[in-house]
Amino acid sequence: MAERIKLALVGIGKIARDQHLPAIAADNAFELVAAVSRSGRVEGVPNFNDIAALIESGLPVDAVSLCTPPVGRHRIAAQALAAGLHVMLEKPPGATLAEVHQLQAQAAAGSGRSLFATWHSRHAAGVDAARAWLADKQIKQAAIVWREDIRVWHPGQEWILEAGGLGVFDPGINALSIVTSILPGALRLESAKLVFPAGRGAPIAAGLAMVLGEAAPVSADFDFRPTWPQSWDITVETDRGTLMLTEGGARLWIDGEEQRTDGIGEYPALYRRFAELVAAGRSDCDLRPMALVADAFLLGERTETDPFAF
Repeated sequence: MAERIKLALVGIGKIARDQHLPAIAADNAFELVAAVSRSGRVEGVPNFNDIAALIESGLPVDAVSLCTPPVGRHRIAAQALAAGLHVMLEKPPGATLAEVHQLQAQAAAGSGRSLFATWHSRHAAGVDAARAWLADKQIKQAAIVWREDIRVWHPGQEWILEAGGLGVFDPGINALSIVTSILPGALRLESAKLVFPAGRGAPIAAGLAMVLGEAAPVSADFDFRPTWPQSWDITVETDRGTLMLTEGGARLWIDGEEQRTDGIGEYPALYRRFAELVAAGRSDCDLRPMALVADAFLLGERTETDPFAF
């Protein structure tokens, strides 16, 4: 058996506890050896307040998985890469495209260091089969409806509605990560409408008008306000039938008939992929979903709605 990858988890919040820690514990390729957080702690391993303290401790570490909010993540990732560590980034991979490009260059300049910009929704059970089915189809149009209650999925996380927190694009980018993966062709934004709560720095709702190639319209309806019903659905109409992904990509339907899908789970699949990249000394950084979000902020028509409180 190959030697296990000594991993430190950075940022011990809701996503780390709900998804990362169970996935790491179930993967024999990794050994969790440390946690880094200003507030959260993980029992059974050394805990550090910041990445510098971890590096200075001399504790043997091969890789870090960063689960911090995107603003400020670049500095942590750059320090880790400079220390010779492999780096896995929770989505979105950073606060700006420029800083992630800089991390890519830094990783490429090193000796076998891996940088993995993750998109967990691409590993939902129905996504691979959806991509395969669409590969030889002509796309007529596609629609995304991604509507969820921010208070349920991000309780008390004020940072998400601050500048750089992405607001509704934090879940919306999951949908964009799926469509950029399954649709056969290049996706381009044509216009956007962004709704900001009064006094907040990030949108609580957004509508996107995109185009696949030069002909097929692709729309997106993102909203953080619904308490019920909530939906994480993608519909693609083709010349030979209609495909639907529901429940965030977990379930696949072709012409109204549900298809059998297989998978090990989104986060277990991410860590399996990270182990492959580390073993090969390669990186994986697809920034197309993030580029669409950046374009939405560039092109978006902004309106203001009522103040929002958690």
